[in-house]
Amino acid sequence: MEESWIVSELEKIALFNPERVLKVLKKDKELFWEIVISAYLDTNISLSKAAELLGVTRDELIEEFRKRGIPVRKLSREDAMVDLEVLNCL
Repeated sequence: MEESWIVSELEKIALFNPERVLKVLKKDKELFWEIVISAYLDTNISLSKAAELLGVTRDELIEEFRKRGIPVRKLSREDAMVDLEVLNCL
């Protein structure tokens, strides 16, 4: 890919100004969705984190995964702790 240098430069910028890059990426909802789901599938983020980033509940995200044929990992310790924190806030 001729433009692979763009991705490399974007990675460098993201190291120093992640908020700016995130703001730009969030403008393209489909691309941001793909990035978040890819990170989830690569086990870089939890289901709860993916839901948070996408602005939906865990249950909504699980349902969307099922519709799209995306496998749902079992509840991780991190997911359980986040759920517990949410319950404690209620």
